[in-house]
Amino acid sequence: MKVIEKIREAAANDANKVVFSFEFFPPKTEDGVDNLFEKMERMVVHNPSFCDITWGAGGSTADLTLEIANRMQNMVCVESMMHLTCTNMPVEKIDHALSTIKSNGIQNVLALRGDPPHGQDKFVQVEGGFSCALDLVKHIRAQYGDYFGITVAGYPEGHPDVIQNGVATAEAYRNDLAYLKSKVDAGGEVIVTQLFYDTDIFLKFVDDCRQIGITCPIVPGIMPINNYKGFIRMTGFCKTKIPSEITAALDPIKDNEEAVKAYGIHLGTEMCKKILASGIKTIHLYTLNMEKSALAILMNLGLIEESKISRSLPWRRPTNVFRIKEDVRPIFWANRPKSYISRTIGWDQYPSGRWGDSRNASYGALTDYQFMRPRSRDKKLHEEWVVPLKNVTDIYEKFMKFCLGKLRSSPWSELDGLQPETKIINEQLGNINLKGFLTINSQPAVNGAKSDSPTVGWGGPGGYVYQKAYLEFFCSPQKLNVLVEKCKSFPFLTYMAVNKDGTWFSNVNQTDVNAVTWGVFPAKEILQPTVVDPASFKVWKDEAFETWSRGWANLFPDSDPSRKLLEEVQRNYFLVSFVDNDYINGDLFAVFKDIGND
Repeated sequence: MKVIEKIREAAANDANKVVFSFEFFPPKTEDGVDNLFEKMERMVVHNPSFCDITWGAGGSTADLTLEIANRMQNMVCVESMMHLTCTNMPVEKIDHALSTIKSNGIQNVLALRGDPPHGQDKFVQVEGGFSCALDLVKHIRAQYGDYFGITVAGYPEGHPDVIQNGVATAEAYRNDLAYLKSKVDAGGEVIVTQLFYDTDIFLKFVDDCRQIGITCPIVPGIMPINNYKGFIRMTGFCKTKIPSEITAALDPIKDNEEAVKAYGIHLGTEMCKKILASGIKTIHLYTLNMEKSALAILMNLGLIEESKISRSLPWRRPTNVFRIKEDVRPIFWANRPKSYISRTIGWDQYPSGRWGDSRNASYGALTDYQFMRPRSRDKKLHEEWVVPLKNVTDIYEKFMKFCLGKLRSSPWSELDGLQPETKIINEQLGNINLKGFLTINSQPAVNGAKSDSPTVGWGGPGGYVYQKAYLEFFCSPQKLNVLVEKCKSFPFLTYMAVNKDGTWFSNVNQTDVNAVTWGVFPAKEILQPTVVDPASFKVWKDEAFETWSRGWANLFPDSDPSRKLLEEVQRNYFLVSFVDNDYINGDLFAVFKDIGND
């Protein structure tokens, strides 16, 4: 979806709705990239309208920017905008970048001239390239029609190139405004401004733009002050005016980083309050890849609350144009959403409304990608799961501790710790894990909870959500036999069980699709975003069993007895999917009550 469409949609639904967005830049190291994505994951749960990623000076981070933009859009699942500059970029490279992001379903570009390459003072047009952002905007529109939403940069104090001795002349400022209008007239739909610290200058700039006929949204770029030296360096580079009261406030505390950060949050909050009071309802935060100050400002403004994180669906949908209508998934990948996305890339059609014939779609094969982890998560897994395992009881205890929140990582989860709804049933989960039913996925029964519930809600306010209790676990053949026999006394229970080799037990038909989550909302059809589907379960079982080795056993040395024990469990155990279809009076855990511990 284009940024302009998101801004207009928000305004149409609620004239007082404030939309906010975040900017990030490509880190220099692999660890830095991993850390950036962890921060993004934490930040995007607050539902920014979009996030953007910068293009390094002179195109120095081109490949990394393209990779990060793709992951943002399709794995982090946030509307993404990529910066694109003219520096060191012949037309062929520009078109390569544009065609790449288009193929990845990205629709938004911030078109910039760009800074001079490192070590140079002035911008120099590369042979076969463009000399300015206006040329780039015209090229995008000429070659790609209206596919891309184009954002352009605005400079409240004038472009740094025309600022002399701290100020742009009146003529230079007017020329800069006229040039901005030409970018908008050529196809720019949104203006995001350069950082500023004098709010009156920004408000005058907006008024000046309106006076010359610029009518598109003008989004203020706010850069929180995180440390003094960085603030001085950035304002010097951008030739940004620093009001005397800010200098006076920072001078006594410039060597106290925490005090500077606290003042930066206060200043950013007050700037935004004044801007919002003027009637502007958009804020773009230059995060410098740091989350705390940006989120603190939004909290101070009442725009986000940690306790009220809303979800449009129980899972986060990629924002690319190909999956925009996707609203149904099998529950099996609930804790491995990135793996699901990677295994369904390239589907001609994504399920909408009902799972239907989508169950016949071909899932991608398992690859190394499904078992790749950020270094920090890999380190956590080593700390928590690579300990000597003498027998299966030690394995049981590991699973039990994760369910009780005593461990933050699991080989079967890409997520950090337990999900809020799991905590409703974590004691029962802990008990059955000690009995040898090793749970990797679950949800409690829900009968008409409000859709804005902080633990089980989704879909926005005004609706009601429902869930059938669900459990997915590994267990030995002996325990499975006991369970299958007991299920005969629980007519509302349906199950599927399969081992690594494909041996199958079930009391459902191969074509039965069971909706286990649904929601009822005003003026909408009933939504059923998660299902249990036998065909998908058979695909998922390969990944689930492979995780025993590639996700856990392989963390041990080849000859380690713990590794052998895990591989033995992988060979012998069954993966079981359990649904209690009585979401009103059922008790899924009752079937486990008379089964003793080993």
